[in-house]
Amino acid sequence: MKNPSSIIPPDLYRRAQKRLMDQGERSLFAPPLTETQQLKRDVQIYQLALEMQREEWRQAQTQLQTTIAQQRVAEEQLRTSARLLEASQAIANVGSVEMEFPSRRLYWSAETYRIHDTSPEEYTPTFDLSLDHYLPDSRQKLQAALQKALETGEVFDLELEKYTFKGRKIDVRTTCTATFDQLGRLIRLTGIFQDISARKQAERYQLHHSHILELLLQHAPLQQVLEAIALDVERTNPHMLCTILLLDSEGKHLIHGAAPSLPVFYIQAINGGAIGPRAGSCGTAAFTGKRVVVEDINTHPFWADYKQLALRAGLQSCWSQPILSATGKVLGTFAIYHNHPSQPEPHDLQLIDNEARLAALAIETTRAENRLQLTACVFSHAREGILITDAQGNIIEVNTTFTDITGYTRDDVIGKNPRLLQSNKHDAVFFERLWHSLVNEGAWCGEIWNKRKNGDLYVASMTISAVKDSRGQITHFVDLFNDITHIKEHQRQLEHIAHYDALTHLPNRVLLADRMKQALLHSQRSGLSLAVMYIDLDGFKAINDQYGHDLGDQLLVAISSRFKSVLRESDTLARIGGDEFVVVLNELEQPAAYQPVLDRLLATAADPLILRDQALRITASIGITLYPSDTADAEQLIRHADQAMYLAKQRGKNGWHLFDVDRDVATKHQYESLERIRLALEQREFILHYQPKVNMKTGALVGAEALIRWQHPTRGMISPGEFLPLIEEHPIGLDVGEWVIDTALSQIEHWQREGLALPVSVNLCALQLQQGRFAQRLSELLQAHPDVAPGQLELEIVETSALADMTDVANTMRACNALGVRFAVDDFGTGYSSLTYLKRLPAETLKIDQSFIRDMLDDPDDFAIVKGVISLAQAFHRQVIAEGVESVAHGEMLIPLGCELAQGYGIARPMLAGEISSWIQRWTPDPRWTYFARADAPEC
Repeated sequence: MKNPSSIIPPDLYRRAQKRLMDQGERSLFAPPLTETQQLKRDVQIYQLALEMQREEWRQAQTQLQTTIAQQRVAEEQLRTSARLLEASQAIANVGSVEMEFPSRRLYWSAETYRIHDTSPEEYTPTFDLSLDHYLPDSRQKLQAALQKALETGEVFDLELEKYTFKGRKIDVRTTCTATFDQLGRLIRLTGIFQDISARKQAERYQLHHSHILELLLQHAPLQQVLEAIALDVERTNPHMLCTILLLDSEGKHLIHGAAPSLPVFYIQAINGGAIGPRAGSCGTAAFTGKRVVVEDINTHPFWADYKQLALRAGLQSCWSQPILSATGKVLGTFAIYHNHPSQPEPHDLQLIDNEARLAALAIETTRAENRLQLTACVFSHAREGILITDAQGNIIEVNTTFTDITGYTRDDVIGKNPRLLQSNKHDAVFFERLWHSLVNEGAWCGEIWNKRKNGDLYVASMTISAVKDSRGQITHFVDLFNDITHIKEHQRQLEHIAHYDALTHLPNRVLLADRMKQALLHSQRSGLSLAVMYIDLDGFKAINDQYGHDLGDQLLVAISSRFKSVLRESDTLARIGGDEFVVVLNELEQPAAYQPVLDRLLATAADPLILRDQALRITASIGITLYPSDTADAEQLIRHADQAMYLAKQRGKNGWHLFDVDRDVATKHQYESLERIRLALEQREFILHYQPKVNMKTGALVGAEALIRWQHPTRGMISPGEFLPLIEEHPIGLDVGEWVIDTALSQIEHWQREGLALPVSVNLCALQLQQGRFAQRLSELLQAHPDVAPGQLELEIVETSALADMTDVANTMRACNALGVRFAVDDFGTGYSSLTYLKRLPAETLKIDQSFIRDMLDDPDDFAIVKGVISLAQAFHRQVIAEGVESVAHGEMLIPLGCELAQGYGIARPMLAGEISSWIQRWTPDPRWTYFARADAPEC
């Protein structure tokens, strides 16, 4: 025999040897063992080592299963966080980016890809290639900031210009922060991308508009002003080439006004061209007085006579906007060319419209005879409010838009200081900086809160310019502003959407997470306790289903208001979904100080609510955890409170449970039970028993119901009542339910081969029926058993299965009906049993619950219920079958009422499939039942 120490690992052998010696307390001075004794002792060591090895394997397997389950939970939480982050980034137009070191690998969020007009499938971000998309100045700024961040970890916040992957020029705001490991080595850079193109475009247009207005006020020549308009547009839109043509005095030809980037030969060729219905884009726009957009010059009929000229100049698209005077007269055209076929976006059309208006302003202003006409023309075309003061700041002129925005008429403000618009929302430092910028730089641009005449506040996007004379002395100040209150309100609404629940206006998960972090920091600093409560409304789902979602929403709003009324201002109440709320109680001097608040929350939840003349009653189940007794982080604290709430609900609802790791054994037990059920399914420990269903009147066998049992290897036969409730709402219930259907179909096949055609009914849980793919999966199971006619399978559902979503459940049932499978409603009479239920659900059979059948002989109420159910079945043309028929007397009472089908102990107990055939041979209906068949037979 080999030495056991050579068969098993030496370390394990030594530990087993030591344990055996410890057990035997063998003395060091004991006499030596004989060879036989030594051999016997080696065998004992070997056996003990094997037992120790098996025990270690079992522990390792248990630990592995626990780790896998925790990993799955963590992965689902990570996916949820990723979805929330992606949704928040999409709302705010903010994408994220991360660079790992030293690999320099880049990671972009979905919103970052969208901002750059690409996708993960089209582009894998790299550091060097990403830099290539920036304009040179922006690239240098970014490289310098990145270098400083790499060296010092300094956070930067830059506004840059770059091109997307579709060649679209955008403005982005990018910030970045560095993360270092414990040794001070850089491990990653994390930042954001925000598309600020709209804001920067608005700022550029504001500066552009101010620039043109300033030229006009300085009496600059029209040629200079038009050139400035075109150059400003081309500077901010490098892919565009601009031209401004003026209609001659006869109104028949277009003459050159400005075209800073077009070839000279092209300018000369189109100068003096006649307008007409097919005279290119500009000639047609001037002729019709309407915008003309030609996306492809090479194919458009308007350009048939000018196509070769345009192609020689490298021009392939032209969008032209007529320049109209204040009275609607055509003054010329403003056009944008591209060197490739191009379709305008809405903002492009808005651009040419705005520039045409600005050109109209320039043309009419320049043609005015005096300063008064110039001012009137400027004011009539400007969309901005305009305020002009003298050098001392006294108002000398305003336009009508100023009056529209502020409510002050011209007479109200002439000779007064603009201080009358102040809102008192800015301090003295703000205005000191404003005046410093005006005096030293000649202009100020920014946002300011002002007050209307009626006292309302508004936000203005404002540009103030200092106008100087030929000696450089300030003579006037020109203030141009737009009311952007609605934009600010929209931004506020977006922030509200991102942080607050749309229905109750309570903080959502995002804001709750932030509040929790702040509360934990405060608790750590102050040493005071913190309570987290997880609230779930009992009975809300039933109310929502019975009265509709609108009333359910009103109930949530009302209960939210009640909860807030019993909390302090410093506490947080958040709605995190459905009928679930989280309360954070701060600054608890004693851990038990949460109790009065808890009592008030339970009491206010239980108070009846009157909504739409309906008295609604709900209660609340609340789970609580206390910090720092529970030392978890913010997210884990909420999860612990949730677990405690679940236990409160299990204990009968309308109560609370305090989270305690040592006492929450029930949660662990439930998890272990579910894992044991999963193992039982894998190891084929489940079996089906079948209970026959007969026609009492004729004695015919009409089917059998499949009933699951658990043949436990150590506990023996376990009834379904011990394990089915655990899996009714757990995904493993879907696996068990599918096993039952597949096993039943296999048994039908087996019986058919023996010459027995016996339909089988199978019970479905609500979770199965509410799965969107149930009908498809049922079809696949039927296809796996091609010899079984679908009509041989009947699916039994309980009434409450359809309450979650009657429409979806009915659709699923109809899809199964289309496969040939029939439905029966089990335990009918114990649920809602509404006429709507009977009408909408395509079930052929109603099964009267055995509780009514059992007591119908002695209880008049149960008899009346049974009689009523049978009448309902007949009225709706449904079959009816009685469960729990335990005596002949039951059948004698049921048959005259119209219920001939039955099952129960009075007919047969559930049995193994192999026992069905012998039972059929023994089965004989009671003569007192078949008497009714003989009595109904026609007399000869």
